[in-house]
Amino acid sequence: MPTQHTPPHPGATRPRRIILRSGWQIENIGDVAHTPGGLALLERHLPEAEITFWPFYQELPDYEVRFLKERFPRLRIVQGTLDETGAASTPELEAAVESADFMLHNSGPYALSWRDLQAFQARTGKPYGVYGVSYGHWVFGNAERDALTAAAFAYFRDSVSLEKARQDGVDAPIMGWSPDAAFALDIADDEAAERLLKGLGLRDGEFVCVIPKQRFTPTWRHVRKRRAFDPRLHQRNEEMKEHDHIPLREAITAVARRTDLKILICNEDETETEIGKTWVLDRLPEDVRPRVVWLDRPWLLEEASGVYKRSAGLFSHEMHSPIICIAHGVPATVTRWVEQSSKGVMWKDIGLDDWLFNFDDEKDVARFPEAVLALALDPREAKTRVAEARRRIDLRFAETMAVLEKASRPSAGAEQPPVLTGVGGAS
Repeated sequence: MPTQHTPPHPGATRPRRIILRSGWQIENIGDVAHTPGGLALLERHLPEAEITFWPFYQELPDYEVRFLKERFPRLRIVQGTLDETGAASTPELEAAVESADFMLHNSGPYALSWRDLQAFQARTGKPYGVYGVSYGHWVFGNAERDALTAAAFAYFRDSVSLEKARQDGVDAPIMGWSPDAAFALDIADDEAAERLLKGLGLRDGEFVCVIPKQRFTPTWRHVRKRRAFDPRLHQRNEEMKEHDHIPLREAITAVARRTDLKILICNEDETETEIGKTWVLDRLPEDVRPRVVWLDRPWLLEEASGVYKRSAGLFSHEMHSPIICIAHGVPATVTRWVEQSSKGVMWKDIGLDDWLFNFDDEKDVARFPEAVLALALDPREAKTRVAEARRRIDLRFAETMAVLEKASRPSAGAEQPPVLTGVGGAS
């Protein structure tokens, strides 16, 4: 679909300045994907804007800075914190806040940085918006409710979150559904991907990817977080590991025995590397294992993205690797369960509901292996489905970015953006 660039506002005397609050963690390539996805979206729809990325996660690795700067050479990155009055802890953040016209909270599990949104507005009197978040999960609660109401717009990445926010009394001037910004991701390290595939004996288009996952991410195994071991969460993971991964192994077996495709067991979060071997590979039938390759290390977003785009598809217990696949036109299924937020429902919202599997529903568990096999057996039909979903996503991106364009104009402080309709009951 051709990109429609919005011309600069006639009354603007300089480019608009937007702070993008993003970068929720670095141990999971899905969280890393939010930022370049959001930046690509802004570049596409507000090409004249000056964007400053303010990472939520205080540690931003050099490799992430490098690939962001290579892809977005005009990008500014600042570090620091704001107190409740909006005073910044670093000169670079102070300058960014002082000169910004708008703050945009990027997609994530909820509006993690809601206090910073309020502090920015208290300090500057300028507006902010929330783009493509989930809401109301039993872990995260609804502490951000008032901040969402005070936003110029509050967009939710799944229809369940939108409805829950309305039930909780969130009443922003504009509320609706927007796709997760990671759907706009366009980066890939093709050279790294080709090296990896050659080393693993895999060829373009002749393999599918698989990602296992525990019910609760064992964040105590994140190297940088150094969190305490949680025996309750670990026990739940152990209780459900066979229930959740027998269907995964059955799907692998079906694909290996009934197609010419090979299977790559990979990861999205660094804690999934080991379980890919012990929970999946080591428990496969003997005749299937020679067709399966295990990635024995975590990988960077750009490398993973390059591999996904060369695959025939993905079936995943994770959320954002499937999103990255759809961004590249590659078929992907999603599994969800009660321990997660409602984010998996976005597969229904983009028209891929029969590729969404609720593993708390035994009917969905039972249909999973055959559904994965059907995807592998008819790649042309699967890619047609993906193209339709992408058209739906791109249309909604264009609509919601038009709202951001008006809300973020330097003189737009009190202007009311137009009300748009869309998937999920935008109003």
